[in-house]
Amino acid sequence: MEERRWNTTDLELKHLRCLVAIIDTGSFTDAGFELGISQAAVSRNLRGLEQLLGVRLLHRTSRTVAPTSTGVRVLARARILLAGAHDLVAEATGGHARLHIGHAWSAFGSHTTEFQRRWHERHPEVELRLVRHNSPTGGLAEGMCDLAVVRAPLDLKPWSHALVGHEHRVVALASDDPWARRRSIRLDEIPARTLVIDRRTGTTTLGLWPADERPDVEYTHDIDDWLAAIATSRSVGVTPRATAAQYRRDGIVYRPLRDAAPVPVHLIWRRQDPHPATHAAVALAIDLYHGEDKPPSLRK
Repeated sequence: MEERRWNTTDLELKHLRCLVAIIDTGSFTDAGFELGISQAAVSRNLRGLEQLLGVRLLHRTSRTVAPTSTGVRVLARARILLAGAHDLVAEATGGHARLHIGHAWSAFGSHTTEFQRRWHERHPEVELRLVRHNSPTGGLAEGMCDLAVVRAPLDLKPWSHALVGHEHRVVALASDDPWARRRSIRLDEIPARTLVIDRRTGTTTLGLWPADERPDVEYTHDIDDWLAAIATSRSVGVTPRATAAQYRRDGIVYRPLRDAAPVPVHLIWRRQDPHPATHAAVALAIDLYHGEDKPPSLRK
């Protein structure tokens, strides 16, 4: 078959649907019945696909139809593309049936499981999906989510946002670190150690200490590298309590950090066309964070 130059704009979903239907039904006639088109149209679409690709996709006899070795590979890719097209249509027409909440490190920390449980009880019509994305906006700027949990210092002006709560800071240590035997660590003790800071999405900055009393720093670029550096016992990390709830690792312990301001926790979302469930999610997060301050008898 003569090879030709073409681009992806020549390829149509009808070509792929016909190929899949021919293989799944076993004949051009049955494929036409399955798709609601004539056998001739099935043949034209298959011939058009083969011409576009410049390869033969099917072995055809009077009784059987089977894919060539190239056809097997194209068939597998066609199924993926058709499934993706189906998902695109479903998302566009019913996207509000899902709520994606992004986060860089630890979602709602110790409240995550309860948030998921209450959301399922109160809003069963809206599927909740938590998405981890290693970016300052937790995937919101990248289009990965509808809302994002943000703890890192961030210019909030481009986004609609709500302060949902605060989290105390803790010190992350190797389990064999001498400080691991202590009940808590003071903020002014940290400059005696090397401090690991996640440059991309971390919440800790050197602004926590006076300019002339700052610790030496080792920079990392994601949570896994951050934890690995701390596990060596060469350094320590300062992080919100949510990290301790989300990342319980062998070789790592967490101790409260005294004398440090808590970390604000914000939910952010796009100003234009917010998800209809946005305010319900904000209200639930606020309820969970503020419930920490209530006596046990008043907590929900």
